[in-house]
Amino acid sequence: MAFWSIRGELSQANKLRRSFYELLRDELDQFLVRYTLIDSYNNFLSKNIPYPFVEKRELKPRARIPDVEYECQNTFLVIFLEDTIPAVHKKYIRFFDVNETTKTNLLHSKTLRLSDDFDRNQKYLDSVHFYDFIKILLPVDYALLIQRTAGIKKRDRYNVSHFHVKIDWPIADAAENLAQSLRYISKDLYEKGDKYAEDIQKKFFEYYGLHVTAGGRRTAAIVAAQYLRRIPCISTVYVGSSESRALMRISERGVSRSILMKFTDKELHQISEVNNLTPSTFKKNYMVAHEEKAGIFI
Repeated sequence: MAFWSIRGELSQANKLRRSFYELLRDELDQFLVRYTLIDSYNNFLSKNIPYPFVEKRELKPRARIPDVEYECQNTFLVIFLEDTIPAVHKKYIRFFDVNETTKTNLLHSKTLRLSDDFDRNQKYLDSVHFYDFIKILLPVDYALLIQRTAGIKKRDRYNVSHFHVKIDWPIADAAENLAQSLRYISKDLYEKGDKYAEDIQKKFFEYYGLHVTAGGRRTAAIVAAQYLRRIPCISTVYVGSSESRALMRISERGVSRSILMKFTDKELHQISEVNNLTPSTFKKNYMVAHEEKAGIFI
């Protein structure tokens, strides 16, 4: 059973909210693809460093990614909710007054470069300057929290409500929660012994397409995604990792990863043919750069 209501179960007002959320999410998807992949690629080029393309073996489920952090790769963690997180969840999703995106908090942060005439309305997704603003916040440690603005009844409005948001739910609890929902266990994680509990935690990472040794930001993302199932609304978690060189997106539609790959002209035609696309259409929609005799594709 879904933890969120499907469209047919929603009231007219909530259907409109769902549509608005999905529209904003589509725009955020496009921005983060550019920020994670294209901007990072250009970062490498500007420093005359060859871009470390993801190898095909790294795309396999449970594949162990080389333990290398690339400084030129843009990294971040973003949580985007359809509704507002109730205060009761602050124990594990750490959003408080001290890390709310007020003008005072933002200007006092030593890691942000904001002028004193900063306009706090930039934090709203309907602001024309929103993407300039979020680009400043993305490099900050931990997560950004985007949710519906509470207290507005006449219309739905979304904003970056908090920054520097820590995810403090234990991995063991997240694995236990998933295992219960999949009926691997009925009571608790250790009901069948320590070895089974260890395997369940490995399965938790596998469920989200990661190796058990995945880095902290990606681990925080899957723990957050699992925890947010407790809240009866759609949520989307985005994570960019300096190790994986990928944009990982977790939502009600499942898990997806976007990467850059290099294809020769021969490979381009083969892929186009398999997917019933013309080479020109494939290039128009997926190619972002050229390198020698190959194209760079998302």
